[in-house]
Amino acid sequence: MIHSIAQKEFVSILRDRRFGVLSVLVLALLLAATLVGRASYRTLQQERVLAQSTVNEQFRNQPARHPHRVAHYGSFAFRPKSGLSLLDSGVDTFTGSAVYLEAHQQNSVNFSQAQQSGSLIRFGEMTVAFVLQLLVPLLIIFLCFGAFTQERETGTLKLLLSQGLTMRQVAWGKVRGYSQAVALVVAPALALAATLLFTGEEFASGADLAARLTLFVLGYAVYFFLFVVGSVVVSATQASSRAALIMLLGFWIVSGIILPKATANLGASLYPTITKAQMDADVHEQAQHGINGHDPHDKRAEALKASLLKKYGVDSEEKLPVSLAGVQMAAGEEYSAKVYQQHFAALNATYERQNRLSDWAGLLNPYQAIRPLSMGLAGSDFTHYVHFQQAAEAYRYGLVQRLNGLQASMGPGDKERRLDAHTWHELPVFSYQTPALAWALPHLLLPMGALLLWAGLLSWLGFRLIANTTVA
Repeated sequence: MIHSIAQKEFVSILRDRRFGVLSVLVLALLLAATLVGRASYRTLQQERVLAQSTVNEQFRNQPARHPHRVAHYGSFAFRPKSGLSLLDSGVDTFTGSAVYLEAHQQNSVNFSQAQQSGSLIRFGEMTVAFVLQLLVPLLIIFLCFGAFTQERETGTLKLLLSQGLTMRQVAWGKVRGYSQAVALVVAPALALAATLLFTGEEFASGADLAARLTLFVLGYAVYFFLFVVGSVVVSATQASSRAALIMLLGFWIVSGIILPKATANLGASLYPTITKAQMDADVHEQAQHGINGHDPHDKRAEALKASLLKKYGVDSEEKLPVSLAGVQMAAGEEYSAKVYQQHFAALNATYERQNRLSDWAGLLNPYQAIRPLSMGLAGSDFTHYVHFQQAAEAYRYGLVQRLNGLQASMGPGDKERRLDAHTWHELPVFSYQTPALAWALPHLLLPMGALLLWAGLLSWLGFRLIANTTVA
Protein backbone atom coordinates (compact mmCIF):
# COMPACT_ATOMS: atom_id res chain seq x y z
CA MET A 1 0.00 0.00 0.00
CA ILE A 2 2.89 2.37 0.66
CA HIS A 3 3.97 1.90 -2.95
CA SER A 4 0.43 2.66 -4.17
CA ILE A 5 0.26 5.84 -2.10
CA ALA A 6 3.67 6.91 -3.40
CA GLN A 7 2.57 6.36 -6.99
CA LYS A 8 -0.66 8.24 -6.40
CA GLU A 9 1.20 11.21 -4.89
CA PHE A 10 3.78 11.18 -7.67
CA VAL A 11 1.15 11.19 -10.42
CA SER A 12 -0.86 13.88 -8.64
CA ILE A 13 2.22 16.09 -8.39
CA LEU A 14 2.99 15.67 -12.09
CA ARG A 15 -0.55 16.80 -12.93
CA ASP A 16 -0.29 19.85 -10.69
CA ARG A 17 0.35 23.02 -12.70
CA ARG A 18 2.14 24.61 -9.76
CA PHE A 19 4.67 21.81 -9.77
CA GLY A 20 5.12 22.16 -13.52
CA VAL A 21 5.89 25.87 -13.29
CA LEU A 22 8.11 25.66 -10.20
CA SER A 23 9.98 22.55 -11.32
CA VAL A 24 10.70 23.99 -14.78
CA LEU A 25 11.97 27.19 -13.17
CA VAL A 26 14.21 25.36 -10.67
CA LEU A 27 15.47 22.93 -13.30
CA ALA A 28 16.26 25.80 -15.66
CA LEU A 29 18.21 27.55 -12.91
CA LEU A 30 20.09 24.34 -12.11
CA LEU A 31 21.01 23.71 -15.73
CA ALA A 32 22.00 27.35 -16.27
CA ALA A 33 24.11 27.36 -13.10
CA THR A 34 25.81 24.15 -14.20
CA LEU A 35 26.69 25.50 -17.64
CA VAL A 36 27.78 28.89 -16.29
CA GLY A 37 29.83 27.16 -13.60
CA ARG A 38 31.53 25.02 -16.20
CA ALA A 39 32.30 28.02 -18.41
CA SER A 40 33.65 29.94 -15.43
CA TYR A 41 35.74 26.96 -14.33
CA ARG A 42 37.20 26.52 -17.81
CA THR A 43 38.09 30.20 -18.13
CA LEU A 44 39.64 30.54 -14.69
CA GLN A 45 41.50 27.24 -14.90
CA GLN A 46 42.99 28.06 -18.29
CA GLU A 47 44.02 31.52 -17.08
CA ARG A 48 45.71 30.14 -13.97
CA VAL A 49 47.47 27.30 -15.78
CA LEU A 50 48.74 29.75 -18.39
CA ALA A 51 49.80 32.25 -15.72
CA GLN A 52 51.65 29.57 -13.73
CA SER A 53 53.40 28.31 -16.84
CA THR A 54 54.37 31.87 -17.81
CA VAL A 55 55.87 32.83 -14.44
CA ASN A 56 57.69 29.48 -14.25
CA GLU A 57 59.27 30.12 -17.63
CA GLN A 58 60.15 33.68 -16.69
CA PHE A 59 61.84 32.46 -13.53
CA ARG A 60 63.84 29.80 -15.33
CA ASN A 61 64.90 32.12 -18.16
CA GLN A 62 66.50 34.79 -15.99
CA PRO A 63 69.95 36.01 -17.05
CA ALA A 64 73.13 35.45 -15.05
CA ARG A 65 72.48 36.94 -11.64
CA HIS A 66 73.46 36.88 -8.02
CA PRO A 67 71.32 34.32 -6.09
CA HIS A 68 70.04 36.98 -3.71
CA ARG A 69 68.74 39.00 -6.65
CA VAL A 70 66.91 35.92 -7.86
CA ALA A 71 65.41 35.40 -4.41
CA HIS A 72 64.02 38.92 -4.45
CA TYR A 73 62.88 38.57 -8.05
CA GLY A 74 60.60 35.84 -6.72
CA SER A 75 57.75 34.09 -8.46
CA PHE A 76 54.00 33.50 -8.20
CA ALA A 77 51.94 30.50 -7.08
CA PHE A 78 48.50 30.21 -8.67
CA ARG A 79 45.86 28.03 -7.08
CA PRO A 80 44.23 25.69 -9.62
CA LYS A 81 40.48 25.17 -9.49
CA SER A 82 39.16 21.85 -8.20
CA GLY A 83 36.82 19.93 -10.51
CA LEU A 84 33.70 20.09 -8.34
CA SER A 85 34.11 23.82 -7.80
CA LEU A 86 31.92 24.27 -10.87
CA LEU A 87 29.06 23.09 -8.63
CA ASP A 88 30.05 24.92 -5.45
CA SER A 89 32.55 27.78 -5.61
CA GLY A 90 32.55 28.03 -1.80
CA VAL A 91 34.99 30.60 -0.45
CA ASP A 92 37.17 30.58 -3.59
CA THR A 93 35.57 33.82 -4.77
CA PHE A 94 36.79 35.62 -1.66
CA THR A 95 40.10 33.96 -0.71
CA GLY A 96 42.18 34.86 -3.74
CA SER A 97 43.95 32.88 -6.42
CA ALA A 98 47.62 33.85 -6.40
CA VAL A 99 50.41 34.55 -3.94
CA TYR A 100 53.69 36.35 -4.59
CA LEU A 101 56.69 34.32 -3.39
CA GLU A 102 59.73 36.32 -2.35
CA ALA A 103 62.58 36.31 0.12
CA HIS A 104 62.08 37.51 3.72
CA GLN A 105 58.33 37.91 3.22
CA GLN A 106 55.39 35.53 3.50
CA ASN A 107 52.52 37.09 1.59
CA SER A 108 48.82 36.28 1.76
CA VAL A 109 46.85 34.96 -1.21
CA ASN A 110 45.45 37.87 -3.24
CA PHE A 111 43.58 38.70 -6.46
CA SER A 112 40.21 37.28 -5.51
CA GLN A 113 37.21 37.51 -7.83
CA ALA A 114 35.35 39.47 -5.16
CA GLN A 115 37.98 42.24 -5.34
CA GLN A 116 37.17 42.67 -9.02
CA SER A 117 33.38 42.41 -8.66
CA GLY A 118 30.67 44.81 -7.62
CA SER A 119 28.92 45.01 -4.28
CA LEU A 120 26.24 42.54 -5.43
CA ILE A 121 28.74 39.72 -4.84
CA ARG A 122 27.80 40.01 -1.15
CA PHE A 123 24.46 38.39 -1.95
CA GLY A 124 26.12 35.26 -3.30
CA GLU A 125 26.57 33.68 -6.70
CA MET A 126 24.08 31.72 -8.77
CA THR A 127 25.81 28.37 -8.43
CA VAL A 128 24.41 24.85 -8.42
CA ALA A 129 25.03 24.70 -4.67
CA PHE A 130 23.01 27.89 -4.12
CA VAL A 131 20.04 26.45 -5.99
CA LEU A 132 20.31 23.09 -4.21
CA GLN A 133 20.70 24.59 -0.76
CA LEU A 134 18.00 27.28 -0.89
CA LEU A 135 15.72 27.04 -3.91
CA VAL A 136 15.11 23.27 -4.04
CA PRO A 137 14.03 23.23 -0.34
CA LEU A 138 11.65 26.07 -1.18
CA LEU A 139 10.24 23.95 -4.01
CA ILE A 140 9.85 21.03 -1.59
CA ILE A 141 7.96 23.23 0.87
CA PHE A 142 5.49 24.35 -1.79
CA LEU A 143 5.02 20.74 -2.88
CA CYS A 144 4.55 19.19 0.55
CA PHE A 145 2.88 21.77 2.78
CA GLY A 146 -0.57 20.38 1.93
CA ALA A 147 0.38 16.70 2.15
CA PHE A 148 -2.05 15.99 5.02
CA THR A 149 -3.99 19.22 5.40
CA GLN A 150 -5.49 18.95 1.93
CA GLU A 151 -6.43 15.33 2.61
CA ARG A 152 -8.24 16.50 5.74
CA GLU A 153 -9.95 19.37 3.96
CA THR A 154 -11.26 17.10 1.18
CA GLY A 155 -12.12 14.23 3.52
CA THR A 156 -9.93 11.65 1.72
CA LEU A 157 -7.68 11.04 4.72
CA LYS A 158 -10.43 9.23 6.62
CA LEU A 159 -11.10 7.08 3.55
CA LEU A 160 -7.45 6.04 3.41
CA LEU A 161 -7.36 5.15 7.07
CA SER A 162 -10.63 3.24 6.84
CA GLN A 163 -8.90 0.78 4.51
CA GLY A 164 -6.64 -0.41 7.32
CA LEU A 165 -3.73 1.97 6.74
CA THR A 166 -1.98 3.74 9.57
CA MET A 167 -0.93 7.39 9.63
CA ARG A 168 2.70 6.25 9.59
CA GLN A 169 2.17 4.21 6.40
CA VAL A 170 0.39 7.08 4.69
CA ALA A 171 3.21 9.44 5.67
CA TRP A 172 5.92 7.12 4.34
CA GLY A 173 4.01 6.79 1.08
CA LYS A 174 3.79 10.55 0.71
CA VAL A 175 7.50 10.97 1.53
CA ARG A 176 8.38 8.42 -1.11
CA GLY A 177 6.17 10.05 -3.75
CA TYR A 178 7.44 13.55 -3.07
CA SER A 179 11.04 12.32 -3.07
CA GLN A 180 10.54 10.87 -6.55
CA ALA A 181 9.23 14.23 -7.75
CA VAL A 182 12.21 16.08 -6.30
CA ALA A 183 14.60 13.60 -7.89
CA LEU A 184 12.89 14.21 -11.23
CA VAL A 185 13.80 17.89 -10.96
CA VAL A 186 17.34 17.59 -9.61
CA ALA A 187 18.63 14.50 -11.44
CA PRO A 188 18.96 16.05 -14.94
CA ALA A 189 21.22 18.84 -13.69
CA LEU A 190 23.42 16.47 -11.69
CA ALA A 191 23.60 14.10 -14.66
CA LEU A 192 24.71 17.01 -16.85
CA ALA A 193 27.32 17.99 -14.27
CA ALA A 194 28.64 14.42 -14.13
CA THR A 195 28.83 14.29 -17.93
CA LEU A 196 30.77 17.56 -18.04
CA LEU A 197 33.12 16.39 -15.30
CA PHE A 198 34.02 13.05 -16.82
CA THR A 199 34.08 13.98 -20.50
CA GLY A 200 35.72 17.41 -20.39
CA GLU A 201 39.44 17.36 -21.11
CA GLU A 202 40.01 20.27 -18.74
CA PHE A 203 38.91 18.21 -15.74
CA ALA A 204 41.34 15.91 -13.96
CA SER A 205 38.75 13.12 -13.71
CA GLY A 206 39.46 9.97 -11.78
CA ALA A 207 38.43 7.82 -8.84
CA ASP A 208 38.86 10.67 -6.37
CA LEU A 209 36.59 12.98 -8.37
CA ALA A 210 34.00 10.21 -8.73
CA ALA A 211 34.05 9.57 -4.97
CA ARG A 212 33.67 13.27 -4.23
CA LEU A 213 30.73 13.57 -6.65
CA THR A 214 29.07 10.47 -5.17
CA LEU A 215 29.26 11.84 -1.64
CA PHE A 216 28.12 15.23 -2.95
CA VAL A 217 24.97 13.67 -4.39
CA LEU A 218 24.33 11.53 -1.29
CA GLY A 219 24.75 14.53 0.99
CA TYR A 220 22.16 16.53 -0.91
CA ALA A 221 19.85 13.49 -1.07
CA VAL A 222 19.85 13.39 2.74
CA TYR A 223 19.33 17.16 2.84
CA PHE A 224 16.30 17.00 0.55
CA PHE A 225 14.96 14.02 2.50
CA LEU A 226 15.03 16.18 5.63
CA PHE A 227 12.89 18.84 4.01
CA VAL A 228 10.45 16.31 2.56
CA VAL A 229 10.01 14.54 5.91
CA GLY A 230 9.88 17.82 7.84
CA SER A 231 7.26 19.27 5.49
CA VAL A 232 5.11 16.14 5.70
CA VAL A 233 5.36 16.11 9.51
CA VAL A 234 4.40 19.78 9.77
CA SER A 235 1.48 19.24 7.39
CA ALA A 236 0.26 16.30 9.50
CA THR A 237 0.35 18.29 12.73
CA GLN A 238 -1.27 21.53 11.49
CA ALA A 239 -4.97 22.18 11.18
CA SER A 240 -4.79 24.06 7.88
CA SER A 241 -2.60 24.31 4.80
CA ARG A 242 -2.07 28.00 5.46
CA ALA A 243 -0.67 27.37 8.93
CA ALA A 244 1.62 24.63 7.59
CA LEU A 245 2.92 26.85 4.79
CA ILE A 246 3.61 29.78 7.11
CA MET A 247 5.48 27.57 9.57
CA LEU A 248 7.61 25.97 6.85
CA LEU A 249 8.41 29.28 5.16
CA GLY A 250 9.37 30.71 8.54
CA PHE A 251 11.77 27.82 9.11
CA TRP A 252 13.24 28.29 5.61
CA ILE A 253 13.87 31.99 6.25
CA VAL A 254 15.38 31.41 9.69
CA SER A 255 17.57 28.47 8.65
CA GLY A 256 18.71 29.76 5.26
CA ILE A 257 19.06 33.50 5.88
CA ILE A 258 18.94 34.59 9.51
CA LEU A 259 20.85 31.87 11.39
CA PRO A 260 23.89 31.70 9.03
CA LYS A 261 24.37 35.47 9.22
CA ALA A 262 23.82 35.53 12.97
CA THR A 263 26.29 32.68 13.49
CA ALA A 264 28.92 34.40 11.34
CA ASN A 265 28.51 37.65 13.31
CA LEU A 266 28.69 35.75 16.59
CA GLY A 267 31.88 33.98 15.50
CA ALA A 268 33.47 37.27 14.47
CA SER A 269 32.56 38.77 17.85
CA LEU A 270 33.77 35.82 19.92
CA TYR A 271 36.95 35.28 17.92
CA PRO A 272 38.03 38.65 16.46
CA THR A 273 40.93 38.82 14.02
CA ILE A 274 43.67 41.40 13.87
CA THR A 275 44.09 43.71 10.89
CA LYS A 276 46.71 43.07 8.24
CA ALA A 277 48.49 46.29 9.19
CA GLN A 278 48.74 45.18 12.82
CA MET A 279 49.96 41.74 11.83
CA ASP A 280 52.65 43.19 9.54
CA ALA A 281 53.79 45.48 12.35
CA ASP A 282 53.97 42.59 14.83
CA VAL A 283 55.92 40.43 12.39
CA HIS A 284 58.41 43.21 11.67
CA GLU A 285 58.85 43.87 15.39
CA GLN A 286 59.53 40.23 16.24
CA ALA A 287 61.80 39.68 13.23
CA GLN A 288 63.93 42.66 14.26
CA HIS A 289 63.89 42.28 18.04
CA GLY A 290 63.21 38.58 18.49
CA ILE A 291 60.09 36.57 19.29
CA ASN A 292 60.72 37.09 22.99
CA GLY A 293 61.65 40.74 22.50
CA HIS A 294 65.20 40.20 23.76
CA ASP A 295 66.94 38.68 20.74
CA PRO A 296 67.58 41.50 18.23
CA HIS A 297 68.58 40.81 14.64
CA ASP A 298 72.02 42.47 14.97
CA LYS A 299 72.85 40.36 18.02
CA ARG A 300 71.86 37.16 16.22
CA ALA A 301 73.98 38.15 13.21
CA GLU A 302 77.04 38.83 15.35
CA ALA A 303 76.62 35.54 17.21
CA LEU A 304 76.39 33.67 13.89
CA LYS A 305 79.52 35.39 12.59
CA ALA A 306 81.45 34.51 15.74
CA SER A 307 80.39 30.87 15.55
CA LEU A 308 81.45 30.63 11.90
CA LEU A 309 84.86 32.16 12.61
CA LYS A 310 85.32 29.71 15.44
CA LYS A 311 84.10 26.76 13.38
CA TYR A 312 86.60 27.38 10.56
CA GLY A 313 89.40 28.59 12.83
CA VAL A 314 89.89 31.98 11.15
CA ASP A 315 89.98 35.52 12.49
CA SER A 316 88.26 37.49 9.72
CA GLU A 317 85.30 37.25 7.39
CA GLU A 318 87.55 37.36 4.31
CA LYS A 319 89.23 34.09 5.35
CA LEU A 320 85.98 32.13 5.60
CA PRO A 321 85.47 29.42 2.92
CA VAL A 322 81.78 30.41 2.69
CA SER A 323 79.93 33.65 2.15
CA LEU A 324 79.01 35.09 5.53
CA ALA A 325 76.19 37.08 3.94
CA GLY A 326 74.72 33.90 2.43
CA VAL A 327 74.82 32.06 5.75
CA GLN A 328 73.28 35.03 7.53
CA MET A 329 70.58 35.25 4.89
CA ALA A 330 69.71 31.61 5.44
CA ALA A 331 69.59 32.06 9.21
CA GLY A 332 67.52 35.22 8.88
CA GLU A 333 65.11 33.50 6.49
CA GLU A 334 64.68 30.63 8.92
CA TYR A 335 63.94 33.02 11.78
CA SER A 336 61.54 35.26 9.83
CA ALA A 337 59.72 32.22 8.44
CA LYS A 338 59.24 31.00 12.00
CA VAL A 339 57.76 34.36 12.97
CA TYR A 340 55.43 34.40 9.96
CA GLN A 341 54.35 30.82 10.57
CA GLN A 342 53.39 31.60 14.14
CA HIS A 343 51.29 34.60 13.12
CA PHE A 344 49.65 32.90 10.16
CA ALA A 345 48.93 29.83 12.28
CA ALA A 346 47.28 32.02 14.94
CA LEU A 347 45.25 33.86 12.27
CA ASN A 348 44.12 30.63 10.59
CA ALA A 349 43.25 29.15 13.98
CA THR A 350 40.98 32.13 14.63
CA TYR A 351 39.24 31.65 11.28
CA GLU A 352 38.90 27.94 11.98
CA ARG A 353 37.28 28.64 15.35
CA GLN A 354 34.80 30.94 13.61
CA ASN A 355 34.07 28.26 11.01
CA ARG A 356 33.82 25.55 13.66
CA LEU A 357 31.12 27.55 15.44
CA SER A 358 29.15 27.57 12.21
CA ASP A 359 29.77 23.83 11.77
CA TRP A 360 28.42 23.10 15.26
CA ALA A 361 25.38 25.19 14.38
CA GLY A 362 24.64 22.46 11.84
CA LEU A 363 23.30 20.42 14.74
CA LEU A 364 20.55 23.03 15.01
CA ASN A 365 20.23 23.98 11.35
CA PRO A 366 20.53 21.51 8.42
CA TYR A 367 21.50 24.33 6.04
CA GLN A 368 24.62 24.97 8.10
CA ALA A 369 25.42 21.26 7.90
CA ILE A 370 25.11 20.84 4.14
CA ARG A 371 26.99 24.04 3.29
CA PRO A 372 30.42 23.09 4.76
CA LEU A 373 29.97 19.51 3.54
CA SER A 374 29.25 20.73 0.01
CA MET A 375 32.22 23.11 -0.02
CA GLY A 376 34.55 20.51 1.48
CA LEU A 377 33.65 17.90 -1.12
CA ALA A 378 33.99 20.51 -3.88
CA GLY A 379 37.46 21.44 -2.60
CA SER A 380 36.42 25.07 -2.21
CA ASP A 381 36.28 25.43 1.58
CA PHE A 382 38.66 27.23 3.93
CA THR A 383 40.53 24.03 4.80
CA HIS A 384 41.51 23.42 1.17
CA TYR A 385 42.53 27.08 0.88
CA VAL A 386 44.86 26.76 3.88
CA HIS A 387 46.36 23.61 2.33
CA PHE A 388 47.29 25.61 -0.79
CA GLN A 389 48.62 28.46 1.32
CA GLN A 390 50.89 26.09 3.25
CA ALA A 391 52.05 24.35 0.06
CA ALA A 392 52.97 27.72 -1.47
CA GLU A 393 54.88 28.74 1.65
CA ALA A 394 56.75 25.42 1.80
CA TYR A 395 57.84 25.92 -1.81
CA ARG A 396 58.82 29.56 -1.18
CA TYR A 397 60.90 28.69 1.87
CA GLY A 398 62.62 25.78 0.16
CA LEU A 399 63.42 27.86 -2.92
CA VAL A 400 64.80 30.83 -0.96
CA GLN A 401 66.92 28.61 1.25
CA ARG A 402 68.31 26.84 -1.79
CA LEU A 403 69.27 30.22 -3.26
CA ASN A 404 70.81 31.22 0.06
CA GLY A 405 72.79 28.01 -0.03
CA LEU A 406 74.06 28.88 -3.50
CA GLN A 407 75.13 32.29 -2.24
CA ALA A 408 76.88 30.79 0.80
CA SER A 409 78.83 28.38 -1.42
CA MET A 410 80.19 31.24 -3.51
CA GLY A 411 82.59 32.21 -0.74
CA PRO A 412 83.94 35.66 0.22
CA GLY A 413 83.44 38.49 -2.23
CA ASP A 414 80.27 36.95 -3.60
CA LYS A 415 78.60 40.33 -4.12
CA GLU A 416 80.62 40.91 -7.27
CA ARG A 417 79.90 37.47 -8.71
CA ARG A 418 77.05 36.08 -10.81
CA LEU A 419 75.85 32.55 -11.39
CA ASP A 420 75.28 31.23 -14.89
CA ALA A 421 71.75 31.50 -16.28
CA HIS A 422 71.59 27.71 -16.61
CA THR A 423 71.55 27.51 -12.80
CA TRP A 424 67.93 28.68 -12.63
CA HIS A 425 66.79 25.83 -14.90
CA GLU A 426 67.84 23.37 -12.20
CA LEU A 427 65.61 24.98 -9.56
CA PRO A 428 62.15 23.41 -9.01
CA VAL A 429 59.04 25.32 -10.11
CA PHE A 430 55.78 25.47 -8.20
CA SER A 431 53.21 22.77 -8.87
CA TYR A 432 50.10 22.16 -6.77
CA GLN A 433 47.70 19.25 -6.57
CA THR A 434 44.37 19.39 -4.72
CA PRO A 435 44.51 16.93 -1.79
CA ALA A 436 42.64 13.64 -2.06
CA LEU A 437 39.24 12.94 -0.55
CA ALA A 438 40.86 10.84 2.19
CA TRP A 439 42.62 13.98 3.41
CA ALA A 440 39.41 16.05 3.36
CA LEU A 441 37.03 13.56 5.03
CA PRO A 442 38.26 14.00 8.64
CA HIS A 443 37.46 17.73 8.34
CA LEU A 444 33.90 16.90 7.19
CA LEU A 445 32.90 14.46 9.94
CA LEU A 446 30.96 17.06 11.93
CA PRO A 447 28.67 18.27 9.09
CA MET A 448 28.21 14.68 7.88
CA GLY A 449 27.29 13.58 11.39
CA ALA A 450 24.93 16.54 11.80
CA LEU A 451 23.04 15.67 8.61
CA LEU A 452 22.72 12.01 9.55
CA LEU A 453 21.63 12.95 13.06
CA TRP A 454 18.96 15.23 11.62
CA ALA A 455 17.76 12.45 9.32
CA GLY A 456 17.58 9.87 12.11
CA LEU A 457 15.95 12.06 14.74
CA LEU A 458 13.49 13.72 12.36
CA SER A 459 12.37 10.34 10.97
CA TRP A 460 11.99 8.81 14.42
CA LEU A 461 10.39 11.73 16.25
CA GLY A 462 8.44 13.01 13.26
CA PHE A 463 6.75 9.74 12.42
CA ARG A 464 6.03 9.03 16.07
CA LEU A 465 4.33 12.41 16.18
CA ILE A 466 2.38 11.57 13.04
CA ALA A 467 1.33 8.20 14.45
CA ASN A 468 -0.11 9.90 17.53
CA THR A 469 -1.93 12.58 15.52
CA THR A 470 -5.69 12.38 15.66
CA VAL A 471 -7.78 12.69 12.51
CA ALA A 472 -10.39 15.40 12.89
